[in-house]
Amino acid sequence: MKRWFSAALCCVIGSGVMLIGMAAYAQNFPVKPVRIVAATAGTTGDLLARYLAQQLNVRWGVQLIVDNRSGAGATIAADVAAKAAPDGYTLHIGQLASFAAAVSLYTKLSYDPVKDFAPITRFADVPLIFIAHPSLPAASLREFIDYAKKRPGAISYSSASNGTGSHLTMEMLVYTAGIKLLHIPYKGSGAATMALVSGEVPVSAIVVPNALPQVKAGKVKAYAITSRQRFSGAPEIPTADEAGLRGFESTAWFGMFAPARTSNALIEKLNRDMVEILRAPTAEAWLLSQGAVPSPGTPEELAAFVRSETVKWRKVIEVSGAKAG
Repeated sequence: MKRWFSAALCCVIGSGVMLIGMAAYAQNFPVKPVRIVAATAGTTGDLLARYLAQQLNVRWGVQLIVDNRSGAGATIAADVAAKAAPDGYTLHIGQLASFAAAVSLYTKLSYDPVKDFAPITRFADVPLIFIAHPSLPAASLREFIDYAKKRPGAISYSSASNGTGSHLTMEMLVYTAGIKLLHIPYKGSGAATMALVSGEVPVSAIVVPNALPQVKAGKVKAYAITSRQRFSGAPEIPTADEAGLRGFESTAWFGMFAPARTSNALIEKLNRDMVEILRAPTAEAWLLSQGAVPSPGTPEELAAFVRSETVKWRKVIEVSGAKAG
């Protein structure tokens, strides 16, 4: 009995010392440069990562390096981050394509978006806009759906590539509205937008940063925005829900993650510092200028959001037969 009690006491003391050590580590963090692994340079995720790196540099007083890893729908960047040491010095800006959609788009994925990452906070949501070439007769989303139902498979749409947010959002429209469209993938959101502006394709769903300037210039017409609420940068554009697709919501979202097994104490510190930055008026104004809406929250909220998004997009991908580019 004494031997058992002594062993138990040692375990309790050892656990207490470990917790104290982790708390002290978190309190002193960081003491050296921090790396944020992001996808392709120049994309929205990269720009968001660089903004946060700049703000954290001011707060922490250490260098933050954005490490761009291009390719495979941002899954290469996620794979690199998943294999890093869980010490807080490698972070990752995850997104729809590489987390919620990847598990259904790829038959073999080198990481598990849930098991291999510790959520920190949701960062921002970038809505898409259903836009159409002026030559398309339909004046609203409801009219477009009616128009498309009479021409199954005859109307094409552009996307930023297979498996991207624009592709999946259009397939969600197809599934929800009961229409049939022809998918034409391009290389990037910019190319998909220009294909519509030039009249190569008549319709698409394009992220706000690329679509809104074309809408404001009168080169395309906007049917609806895909977020739950209207975008403050273009309040005149109705949501897809308001335009007749009840409950429709699709955003190119981004969240901050650390490798799995990062201590709870460190996750709490990272969450606290990042949320304070994202809730500042200056951050909201900057994100708005990039076509994004800040969406900070708790690690638990981000974990739940990833799970719900995974279920939602699995259904769309299964029905559409979408594959990764």
